[in-house]
Amino acid sequence: MSYYDPLETRDPAEREDNLMDKLARQVAHAKETTTYYFHALAGFNPFECVTRVALARLPLTRKRDLIEQEQKTPPFGGLNSLPRHKAKRVFSLPGPIYELQGKDIDPWRMARVLYAAGFRNGDLIHNCFSYHFTPDAFIFEGGARKLGCSVFPGGVGQTEQQVQAMADLKPEGYVGSPSFLRSIVEKAEEMGADISSLKKACVSGEALPAATREWLKERGIIVRQCYVTADIGAIAYETEAEEGLVVEEDVLVEIVRPGTGDPVEPGEVGEIVVTSFNPDYPLIRFATGDLSAIMPGRSPCGRSNIRLKGWMGRADQTTRIKGVSVHPEQVAELAKRHPEIHRMRLVVDNHDGRDRMVLHCEIEAGAEALDKALLSSLHEVTKLRGEIVFSAPGGLPKDGIVIEDNRVY
Repeated sequence: MSYYDPLETRDPAEREDNLMDKLARQVAHAKETTTYYFHALAGFNPFECVTRVALARLPLTRKRDLIEQEQKTPPFGGLNSLPRHKAKRVFSLPGPIYELQGKDIDPWRMARVLYAAGFRNGDLIHNCFSYHFTPDAFIFEGGARKLGCSVFPGGVGQTEQQVQAMADLKPEGYVGSPSFLRSIVEKAEEMGADISSLKKACVSGEALPAATREWLKERGIIVRQCYVTADIGAIAYETEAEEGLVVEEDVLVEIVRPGTGDPVEPGEVGEIVVTSFNPDYPLIRFATGDLSAIMPGRSPCGRSNIRLKGWMGRADQTTRIKGVSVHPEQVAELAKRHPEIHRMRLVVDNHDGRDRMVLHCEIEAGAEALDKALLSSLHEVTKLRGEIVFSAPGGLPKDGIVIEDNRVY
């Protein structure tokens, strides 16, 4: 096996100690240098943040928080430690959300990810992520440059021109979406163009279907996928084992129950929450909105960090019922009001053509006395009428779903 550096195979206890040490220093740094975290973390002692339990007490930062903050305090919402005039680049994400890049060539930590996908010093990488507005292409280009690779800025679209450039330049690798890679290969076959130099790909931005992976493999292209966001950069990546996604060494990942910041039990599906150690744009307990779970055991590739099962849906299960928005946070509020309930799941259907809302609750025997109190709480929190169904502990699936919309139109 070949590794980017010794950090990937270190003892998990050593890694955890290192992460907790960096956590305390990053919390202190964020409070001292950003107006957002100065207020958001008021009352928290940074140097007490040295355990997962202490981490779980810190508030989450969500995408909508970034949008609201930037509207109040433009352009960066007070989340930037680095002044704008010192930024290497400034990007715009949907929202809009404005973020900046510091002087580091690879602040998104992509070199490790590309190395795991087989890229090496001297390779030419055909980059088909967008160079327009967002950091997508620059995230992968930064990792490539740190690794010692050259980059062709292909961008998106113009499939025939992409094929022509590949046939002329003969790149060893591709980065971009898996669907666009397949389109390029199909177009090359249609044109009779030789792009057989392409042997490896690192893809992101959408799911990688098994059929697409196999189709490309039959044409000599080994594809690895990675989990990357514009806000954080690399979070987890696939290795030659192709068993889950290994978490990147320089981020701290939690899995929490949607609508809350509470960590779930090991193996349970929940929302991915990430703390980054970027000094220029710190994000502490950033809720990604994506669902996943931690896989048991160690990767056969030898890397010792925890693994994510992959993308398993969205945590933001907000739905509209009779014209009223109902959020996972409201289900969490119901759980706080009634701590005797083990687990809740709000199910919406319309079997008779009308929306119906049913709160399913796991609870010990003798729950009937709670029925009226729960109905009252449900109405107070959601402003909607609903029904209550009780089940024994363990009766609800642990799949990360808090609001299940079963309506058929």
